[in-house]
Amino acid sequence: MGKRFFVATLGCRTNQADSAAIRQDFLDREFEETHRWSEADVIIVNSCTVTHRSDQQVRQLTRRLRRDNPEARLIVTGCYAQRSPGTLAQIPGVDAVVGNSHKSRIVQIATTEKTSPVGLADHQQIADIHQEDFGRREPFQVLPASQTGGKTRPFVKIQEGCDAKCSYCIIPLVRGPSRSAPPDQILGQVNELVEEGFKEIVLTGIHIGTYGMHFRPRYPLDRLIREIVAVPGLERLRLSSIEPMQLSRRITELAAECPKIAPHFHICLQSGSNAVLKRMLRPYSRERFSEIVAEIHEQLPQAAIGTDVIAGFPGETEEDHRQTVEFIEKMPFAYLHVFPYSERRGTPASRMKGKVSSRTINLRSRHLRKLSEEKNRHFRSQFLDSQLSVLTLTEHRGGMRTALSENYLKAKLDSSVPANRIVKGRVEREDEEGYLIIR
Repeated sequence: MGKRFFVATLGCRTNQADSAAIRQDFLDREFEETHRWSEADVIIVNSCTVTHRSDQQVRQLTRRLRRDNPEARLIVTGCYAQRSPGTLAQIPGVDAVVGNSHKSRIVQIATTEKTSPVGLADHQQIADIHQEDFGRREPFQVLPASQTGGKTRPFVKIQEGCDAKCSYCIIPLVRGPSRSAPPDQILGQVNELVEEGFKEIVLTGIHIGTYGMHFRPRYPLDRLIREIVAVPGLERLRLSSIEPMQLSRRITELAAECPKIAPHFHICLQSGSNAVLKRMLRPYSRERFSEIVAEIHEQLPQAAIGTDVIAGFPGETEEDHRQTVEFIEKMPFAYLHVFPYSERRGTPASRMKGKVSSRTINLRSRHLRKLSEEKNRHFRSQFLDSQLSVLTLTEHRGGMRTALSENYLKAKLDSSVPANRIVKGRVEREDEEGYLIIR
């Protein structure tokens, strides 16, 4: 039996796309993937660092994996590895820390001879560190995405890095400047995935709305989308999170006229208070954000519109929080992703005055999550006794096949329907878990 590897992924869809590329690299080197980390010869932890909690989860998982498998070669990569490699290198049992700057070299690093002992009892030396700052803006090569880890919705990473200066965000420091994958490579990968039988493809990246902005001449995202939906055999294309000022009218108009584009837009609000948005260095007001949402809702009234909200940003008052709640209540959101503010050292926000107490942050977060549940319940209720188009997934719950609708609603249908099929059915009812039951 050949050598086996295991990949643990934390964080965003971009990390999931990166993990797919890591899987493919190992498979190309004749490794075998295992879903049992205790059996792996090489373990990769693809980390997230967006919050303190994310960091804690990475450290806890890394220690657990080492305890369960003291002989494997253990490598931590991803955003936490880029931001604070020394912290991870000192965790007993970690053999190498590989930042995003060196992620493409993971297989090479994993297959080189160890420079330090591996076992828990005799691991005395600090782990090898492979990380450097992002000094140049270079186009990156499209990552192979066929190894989806058993998922039916492969992520195609079209863009990397970010040039924005949001005062709370560490991502530009750990992902580097914005750069785009060549369009011919993206189209080639989409064609390959369609030929492999995938029905839905998700475009992902750190700041996908800036796709092609640094090409000369520019190659805007809407042009790329038009080329992708023209690929024969592709049934559905979904966009991942996009910044409001990069969501052009051309994209929403294209989505309204092309049924292949999922009516689902995740656009990041972060706060409903203009004072807070200004301190966050967000390049819009709540009034402009409202106009963008209204344009989407007018053209695609059944579209799912999701957003991100940060609770407890430095200086956020009760009045700011009230404005955020009232603004969200008025918006036709289908769901919220609520993030308690987490200070990231090195960001402008970490030096701001007016820190909000953890108790207040938690209270405001719970308030916003309850509001999210209400918004999602209302959105789901609109589709009872109506037709929905869903993609069947690999998971089963309660003896039924799970599925995802084109407008991002969770559904269940007969378990005999195979995974990776787009089917239409009538919504009969909603179950206690919030899934729409389709017959």
